[in-house]
Amino acid sequence: MTPKIKIRELESINLEGGYLVDGFPSAGFSSAIASESMIKTLQFKMVGIIDSDIFPAISVVKDEKPNFPARIFINEDLKVGIFLSYLTLDQTLHKVTAKTMLEWAKKHKIKLIISSIAVRSSEGNEETIGVGSTESARKIIQDVGLKVLDHGTVPGIPGTLLNEGSMMGQDVIVLIFQTDGKGPDFKSGAQLCSAIAKLIPGATCDVSSLQQEAEKAEQMIKETEEESKHLRNSMYR
Repeated sequence: MTPKIKIRELESINLEGGYLVDGFPSAGFSSAIASESMIKTLQFKMVGIIDSDIFPAISVVKDEKPNFPARIFINEDLKVGIFLSYLTLDQTLHKVTAKTMLEWAKKHKIKLIISSIAVRSSEGNEETIGVGSTESARKIIQDVGLKVLDHGTVPGIPGTLLNEGSMMGQDVIVLIFQTDGKGPDFKSGAQLCSAIAKLIPGATCDVSSLQQEAEKAEQMIKETEEESKHLRNSMYR
């Protein structure tokens, strides 16, 4: 039986013609760190919850308040939504999560979905490469001065977003960036945040505060991962 991902919107949302950023952790925590930095720098507000009966039963306490581990934040002035998660999802949930994201983007008439994936490297290569689901998405990558990937594989939620986006005609860009796999992922988080800012007019990253946010976000994700490990193992056996 296919698990269901539910989105609960807490207020009205107007992102028509705007952007959606996938902040689910992939390899490492850079996507969550970059998303967290943008949320704090640009004063996003929380407008929704991403939940599933198959998610671990966890409350993430921040600033004395309980939170669902996966939430939706928006900045209506910039027309940007972010799916931010402290959960590292099991691969059995990747496809349904990506499809849920695409359905939500279609509902709110999102122009471009931005996702990311880390490639482990010890060589210190800081080049960010883009993959586009459509010709128009690939043109955007080139227009902002990023290289377009010729050949390769993109796994997980980003890969499903690309495949389904190409079938739907939905512009999706996946940013491929380098990480050494050693946390906190400050350097790769800053690299990713800067690349996302190139794709979204008016978006900025406070790189000076990113290192502190990287440490906080990584610690929170690790704690959530540890607390949910036994629950997740029992569910996926």
